[in-house]
Amino acid sequence: MSQEYTVPGEVVETAEIPEPGAVTIVVPTFNESANVRQLLRQITEAVPARLPCEVLFVDDSTDDTPQVIEKAAQDCPFPVTVLHREEAVGGLGGAVVEGLKAATSDWIVVMDGDCQHPPSLVPDLVATGERAGAGLVVASRYIKGGSRAGLAGSYRVAVSRGATWLTKALFPRRLHGISDPMSGFFAIRRSAVTAEVLQPLGYKILLELAVRSRPRTVTEVPFVFQDRFAGESKSTAQEGMRFLRHLAGLRAASPVARMVGFGLIGLTGFVPNLLGLWALTALGMHYVPAEILANQLGVAWNFVLIEHLLFRERRRHRRWWDRAGRFALLANADLVLRIPLIALFVHQLHLGVLSATALALVTTFVLRFVATEALVYLPRRAREESARGGRTARRAV
Repeated sequence: MSQEYTVPGEVVETAEIPEPGAVTIVVPTFNESANVRQLLRQITEAVPARLPCEVLFVDDSTDDTPQVIEKAAQDCPFPVTVLHREEAVGGLGGAVVEGLKAATSDWIVVMDGDCQHPPSLVPDLVATGERAGAGLVVASRYIKGGSRAGLAGSYRVAVSRGATWLTKALFPRRLHGISDPMSGFFAIRRSAVTAEVLQPLGYKILLELAVRSRPRTVTEVPFVFQDRFAGESKSTAQEGMRFLRHLAGLRAASPVARMVGFGLIGLTGFVPNLLGLWALTALGMHYVPAEILANQLGVAWNFVLIEHLLFRERRRHRRWWDRAGRFALLANADLVLRIPLIALFVHQLHLGVLSATALALVTTFVLRFVATEALVYLPRRAREESARGGRTARRAV
């Protein structure tokens, strides 16, 4: 459930929010009460004189950030709105998607709430996009005139550069022309993004936009990453793991990539399988039951990996035990089906044993992948998505 505040003002319907300016500045916040006054002051000094604007905070805070924004907005010459989410679905990226859906201007600028993104650059982002006819303008730390000076410490610098290199290596075509896919500061035309196709996880929303909904024309402007005004960075090891899971999910978005990933995960399953077989036989168990039990270790290993790396977005329509049971049934059926297939290929197609075995492995692999998608991870139905979205209510205050 969400609560929407428009400050200053009285209780109104959502449709009665003031007319949009030339740009909507979307600011996702999580416990940034010490920063929002300074941020609004900087926006007031830098943006409205050059470009009409409205500011939309999408807030997941557990502190008094919404109340601080409400008080600070009294002195702002532009509309300020707070959309407070009671459930932080998708993390910071999910907050930005909520902002994209709620924005009413032709241009949307996304920036952080910790004052590390200079609001003085907002008019330049929009002007550059207009001049270039671009749908997306990225504020980059890695082109001439840009700097990552505000990154605290060599560790964060190394992590940032490593993440940038990794994402560009995984998505060379989609990220062509974007030197800083980790940037959280960018401008996008509202007509260039379809928020419904976005499936964010964590804080790297630009990467999500570029891969799933990239506008045809992209340009960049340099910016100097500032020091945080107050508080501490929200970057943690947990966020880093979410980022890696997000990368894997994006890379596995196409059926071909999912099939390749499915095969690679299957190959890794031989490790726990063989280790289990060695341990059980070393304990004196006969090799036949040992092989059956060891195979279940490989099945469990494969299930955990595909759950988190390939089908993260499709897990909600079945309970985990239902998915696990179906997956185990299919994986073990693969063993049962392979032997008669080999016999069929040998006697009917007159193949050698090795050729027949290889063909049976390929055949059962493809069948298992198709069956896993169809029977274990069916895409969520549109009506289920609609019902889930309908449970989010909003009111303007």
